[in-house]
Amino acid sequence: MKNLFSKIAVIFLMLALTGCGYNKFQSLDEEAKASWSEVLNQYQRRADLVPNLVATVKGYAEHEEKVLTEVAEARSKVGSMQVTPEVLNDPAAFAKYQAAQGQLTQALSHLMAVSENYPNLKADQGFRDLQAQLEGTENRVTVARNRYIETIKEYNVAIRSFPNNLTAMMFGYKTKPSFTVENEKEISIAPKVEFGDKK
Repeated sequence: MKNLFSKIAVIFLMLALTGCGYNKFQSLDEEAKASWSEVLNQYQRRADLVPNLVATVKGYAEHEEKVLTEVAEARSKVGSMQVTPEVLNDPAAFAKYQAAQGQLTQALSHLMAVSENYPNLKADQGFRDLQAQLEGTENRVTVARNRYIETIKEYNVAIRSFPNNLTAMMFGYKTKPSFTVENEKEISIAPKVEFGDKK
């Protein structure tokens, strides 16, 4: 008889967990991690372009040391951060990482603006290729960030909705931070790339 009650209790618990949102949280949490990984992949792709871009610009615009240093320091800061999926559960760490990426975005925008002053640099095929890769990567970053934002929105709505919120409290699920910056529109725009006439 005791064994029967144990089996009934286990079946009841399984049915309760299925209907209370627990499985949904598991699924959404995995989606959030996957979306975050894609954001990181695109940011890494961008960071990998920076050394070649800086070296190419330096060859034509050596006296633009301030801008070149700004880009190198911003990339170094991003590269030195240890980013794990746990960042998704730590709003302060998430904001710090987000701020570092924002600094790199601004530094690259300054670099692209400076390059406009050097016709020989703009005509350099290597530089043009790097600009095209950077523009494509910035677009991929924007797409990955948007996917992440949607995934986190769905996750956070599930966490806050009744009766799922009771399950969330019971198992310690909390809302996750999303991308929010004062200059979100500016950051989501890929650096402007304009080419002069070939000579």
